[in-house]
Amino acid sequence: MKIQRTALPVIAALVIAACSGETSEDNRSEEDRARDAGRKPFEVVAFIGIEPGMNVLDVMAASGWYTEVLSVAVGPDGHVTAQNTSGSLQRREGANEKAISQRLANNRLPNVSRLNKETHELDAGDGPFDAALTALNLHDIYNSAGEQATIATMAAIYSTLKPGGVFGVIDHQGLDGQDNAALHRMLKSDAIRVAEAAGFTLEADSDILHSDIDDMTQHMRAEGIRGYTNRFLLRLRKPK
Repeated sequence: MKIQRTALPVIAALVIAACSGETSEDNRSEEDRARDAGRKPFEVVAFIGIEPGMNVLDVMAASGWYTEVLSVAVGPDGHVTAQNTSGSLQRREGANEKAISQRLANNRLPNVSRLNKETHELDAGDGPFDAALTALNLHDIYNSAGEQATIATMAAIYSTLKPGGVFGVIDHQGLDGQDNAALHRMLKSDAIRVAEAAGFTLEADSDILHSDIDDMTQHMRAEGIRGYTNRFLLRLRKPK
């Protein structure tokens, strides 16, 4: 099932309004806001169903760009846990460690905490979470570690969610028959298959992040499409 942007329910529209600063505090930096055009973050969190007061896990949060978006979305009565792996924090001379530390310095986002733990080692004791989100990470696991390891990682995330919890997945869309690993992409069908193998059900997918300028044959960082790749967006559900 695919939900178009124009078909978002009323509650989603309210979340977009709240998170874009019309009724909620949004003190993100200008640098962060500059990426909104390609990422459409508040439409994304509305589609997933992130609401004020929720307890949310940002899976492989990296620098915490989406962590802060989620922090705004859940509001002061909610909480966000920014999970990172040791490899992510050490990569590029510790760029992600420096960035997320700066983002959270001096209790700047009081409704956010950190969890430094390997993704495949997540378990029920880390939650329970109402929702989780991972943005542009699944392809790295799938392309480097393979299908079974990806299923195990998805199952670990599954274990942290409450029954009925939701998991949003965003990634760079690839094409069947090409070397998607070399382009840092993956097929939506592969993402759905590993999610279902881990126990999730596909509730909906969306074309919110469709990009007319990306024919999906170039590296996701190629000039002209970086930040504006064609991306799939899935809403997965842990059955009650």
